[in-house]
Amino acid sequence: QSITEFFGEYGSGKSQLCHQLAVNVQLPPERGGLNGAALYIDTENTFRIERIMQMAKHVGLDPDEACERIIYAEAYNSDHQVLLLEKADRVIKENNVRLIIIDSLTSHFRSEYVGRQNLPERQQKLNKHMHKLLKLARAFNAAAVVTNQVMARPDEFFSAMAVLPVGGHVVGHVSHTRIYLRKAAGRNVRIARLVASPYLPEGEAIFRITENGIEDLEQEK
Repeated sequence: QSITEFFGEYGSGKSQLCHQLAVNVQLPPERGGLNGAALYIDTENTFRIERIMQMAKHVGLDPDEACERIIYAEAYNSDHQVLLLEKADRVIKENNVRLIIIDSLTSHFRSEYVGRQNLPERQQKLNKHMHKLLKLARAFNAAAVVTNQVMARPDEFFSAMAVLPVGGHVVGHVSHTRIYLRKAAGRNVRIARLVASPYLPEGEAIFRITENGIEDLEQEK
């Protein structure tokens, strides 16, 4: 019943994580899933069915059935993205959707509302969109996940987080859990840093993106 936001630069693993979550939500609760379907709103054409099949096979799910349990929609612009979510109630109810993914939340808004003069309108629309997502998550007892792009922080060049998530306070306040993803040394290795959570302390986890999906490096040790 809350929103988790993954933000990071291009290639940091945001979409890969979304694919993995869309598979994992189908697992039974004793294996960390919710025994439900996923609604996947794709705004950057990054969804790959072959990745879902690889990941599903690895966790012991039937790949074809796993694909059937992901309701996919591509959003062509910000208005279409908003509309897809506005009309999602019936789809969520009829398909036992327990996970709602928007990958990425801000890409259309960022490209369509350029310049400071358009910022208030963009933020207003984004705020309404995120609150609709939160309402759906609460109404249907579902988890919500969004990915977000980043922009450089010139004043923080040498800090651990030299980037800022797009969307400002609007996205920051509505996202309950915020996770910063970045590349690390090593083949396909990424670091996930928890930067905001209502009940967990800040911390980091290391994972690898493999053919099988997202693999926790801590467990391998």
